[in-house]
This record gives sequence, structure tokens and C-alpha cells, in this order.
Amino acid sequence: MKIVFMGTPEIAATVLNKLVEAGHDVVFAVTQPDKAKDRGKKIQFSPVKEAAINNSIEVLQPQKIRESNEAYERIAACDPDICVVAAYGQLIPEDMLKMPKFGFINVHASLLPRFRGASPIQHAILCGDEVTGVTIMQMAKGLDTGDMLSKVEVPVNGMNCEELSEKLASAGAELLISTLQDIEAGKVTPVCQDDSQSTYAGLISKKDGRIDFSKRPEEIERQIRAFDPWPGAFCDVKGIQMKVWKAECLNAGTEEPFGTVIKADEAGIDISCGGGILRAVEIQMPGKKRTSVDAFLRGNNIEKGTVLG
Repeated sequence: MKIVFMGTPEIAATVLNKLVEAGHDVVFAVTQPDKAKDRGKKIQFSPVKEAAINNSIEVLQPQKIRESNEAYERIAACDPDICVVAAYGQLIPEDMLKMPKFGFINVHASLLPRFRGASPIQHAILCGDEVTGVTIMQMAKGLDTGDMLSKVEVPVNGMNCEELSEKLASAGAELLISTLQDIEAGKVTPVCQDDSQSTYAGLISKKDGRIDFSKRPEEIERQIRAFDPWPGAFCDVKGIQMKVWKAECLNAGTEEPFGTVIKADEAGIDISCGGGILRAVEIQMPGKKRTSVDAFLRGNNIEKGTVLG
């Protein structure tokens, strides 16, 4: 099929590569504008732009696609069979959705109608879902409200966001290829979403990474996995920010105030939480690499009774 692709992060690059591998004619890729990295010192391409360049696919990067005459005219001129969207990061204008023969379809990383919105993978982990997945949906005017064309389930299995994203990208790419075949053959039966069952997964911000030790250890452990690699889950140790990358929930109770270090040794840093104890086992201090607590304590000290905030 002749395809226009829209996407930005690594999960979308996996989908784009699979489309090329399957022999589809991707006429051009639309992705977010380049960003400055390291305080403006270096320009960073999106993973989709890098994948497109590697596959000799032309790239368009409108600042706002809703205001881009070029993007509209280019899609109209190439007359694609279908437009495929995967985590593009901008809303597509309604008049553009009607242009291709088979419209626009979206590779969405959740089992819709659960977790519509920008961060479904993080929210699946945060909410403790045992199973998530990918839905291929026909795009409509609303946010992730279109009819569902196909689904695949993926177990969460204690993965962090980066690990789960890779699993979902692979599963979603495979599902997309089979769904495109069915669309072309007229074998797809769209299923309307039940809006009464919908939930929303809004944008994640840096401040969401701050750990609230009044929460249960299980909630904090999920927060740590959900925000790995970005923005990271963090707390303050004597005014210095410490990121926690891996943690365990202990089957023990404590009467110490929330955030109090109960002990710190080679096994980890045991911290009082709401209804239990969290053991941090991998941390990172400012300007340093991730490290095990065991390695950190060989040259540093966190005293019992220290209160983390």
C-alpha cells in the first residue's frame, strides 16, 4: 500500500521500519521538529526521522500540522491509500483525516478504550495492570475515540516503561501489518468503543517523578518502573536529589514517619512508606551514573533516621 507515516519516538520508529520491511511504499514520514539537546549544544533528530533517513524516506517536520499547508498539500498530492500514525504527538486536523482512500489509522499502545491519551504505557504500569496491549484504530475527530480495527495483548510482567515500550512496539508493528492486509482485502469489521469504559492517560511532566512516601510501597515501586527512563522517580536526601531506578517492596511494617531511612546496607536502603517498607536497590545521584546501593555505600553514607523528602 502507498502510505504516509506519522510518528516521533522509538516505538513509532519500530513501526516505520516494519512497514518498510513488509514492502509497503512509505512515500514520506511526518515527525516532530528537531530538538536542541544538552542546553542547545546539539540538535537531536527524533527516532522516526533517523529511521526515515536510514530508509531513504523523505521527512516533513511541521511545527504545527494543523496550520501546515505544506503537509496538507503533500498528502493530497501523493494520494496515499492510507495514513498510519504512531505516537506522533500532535492532533491531526479533521479535514485531513478524510483524504486517503482508507483514512487514517492509529497504532495506540493500550487496549482501548482504556488509557486514551499521550502516556498509555506509563499509566498501565502506574495502575498495576497485569496486561496491556496495542489497538489499531480508525482515527476520528476525538482523542483516541475512533472505531477499533484490531487488538493484541501484552503482559506487563514487572517491566519498566522502556522495556514494555519495546514489547509493545514489536507487537504493534506485527499487528499493523496483518491489519493493513485485512483492510486492503475488506476483511476488517470496525468495533465502536464503549465511551463509558474509557480512561485518560495525560501527559507526564518532570514533577510527576517526585516520590510521595505516604503512598504504599507497591504504588511507589510502580511509579519507579513507569518513569524509567523519563522523568525518573526521585526524592531529596539532605537537599540533594536522588533518583531511584529499582526498588523492592518488603513484607514488613514500621511505625517510623514516612520517608524515614530504617537502615541502609549492601541489600539496599529501607524506607518507611504508607503501610510498609520500600527498599531502594539502584539509585543515581546528580552528575553520576546509575549504581547499586551496595556500590554507592562503599564510598558514601546514608544514616539510619535520615528523612527523605
